[in-house]
Amino acid sequence: MRRIRWFAMVAAVMAIALVGVACGGDEPSDSAGGDGTTALSGDIRVDGSSTVGPLTEAAAEFFQEENTDVRVTVGISGTGGGFEKFCAGETDISDASRQIEQDEEEACAGAGVEWAEVQVALDGIAVVVNPENDWADSLTVDQLKLIWNEGSTIDNWNQVDPSFPDVPLELFGPGTDSGTFDYFTDAVNGDEGISRTDYLATEDDNVAVQGVAGSKGGMAYFGLSYYEQNADQLKVVAIDGGGGPVTPSLETVQSGEYTPLSRPLFIYPSKASLERPEVAAFIQFYLENADRIAEQALYVPMTAEQVAASQAAVEQLIAE
Repeated sequence: MRRIRWFAMVAAVMAIALVGVACGGDEPSDSAGGDGTTALSGDIRVDGSSTVGPLTEAAAEFFQEENTDVRVTVGISGTGGGFEKFCAGETDISDASRQIEQDEEEACAGAGVEWAEVQVALDGIAVVVNPENDWADSLTVDQLKLIWNEGSTIDNWNQVDPSFPDVPLELFGPGTDSGTFDYFTDAVNGDEGISRTDYLATEDDNVAVQGVAGSKGGMAYFGLSYYEQNADQLKVVAIDGGGGPVTPSLETVQSGEYTPLSRPLFIYPSKASLERPEVAAFIQFYLENADRIAEQALYVPMTAEQVAASQAAVEQLIAE
């Protein structure tokens, strides 16, 4: 399967959008505007990661303000669930908080679905506890593994560290269809999908927030942006990945200092969908407004250096 990296895809969608404008009324999903330009219309179907969902919702809101005849619907069924729908041809774009996996690539290839991988922002996974927790200001990756690894029977904070108090440990986290689950288990437990199962699993991060907020011994993990939206109810834990404790923030995620729980975020449009002008225009808009969209959704935008490098790659691609 040929992967079209996001910088190449930018050039592609720009070309598609220009062709759509030039064709005018030849496109069935368009209608001629009063000024002679092409007015975009149609439905764009997106599904997938609960982490990337807020980004795409922000992109859709801004895009629809300028293109009122286009409707962008954003579903949330987890990264894995989103790829199932995408490879079945049920969606135009799949939101993903991790890269597509081999079995998912094979499913798409078997169904004749070609796709582009597009990085749209950065994110950190926040480990959070109840604000009354005054003992766990930081945790090592080894301690996280002790808590979350497959077969773990840790159910009290004093089992994590003898200096911690005798407080029952209550765990909340994403379900197995979540890209956050995949990324966290791989980074912490050493193998994707390897995790204890006796915790409250949910695709709704708000359930985890309420669970931790209501339990002195609670712990959960989810996207950094969701912690920032609920910082008044939670306490974030600094993570020691081997170089000392680091608190997740825009700066530490962009720099890569917050390790191993920072990650890129993606959208995956299909080639067939990109042939429709409204989809091509939406992807182009998404990338051109990536910083604005990330700020709106409380995510970490790509650095200026990353953007500049990508722009140089696009220019080189166009020049070839």
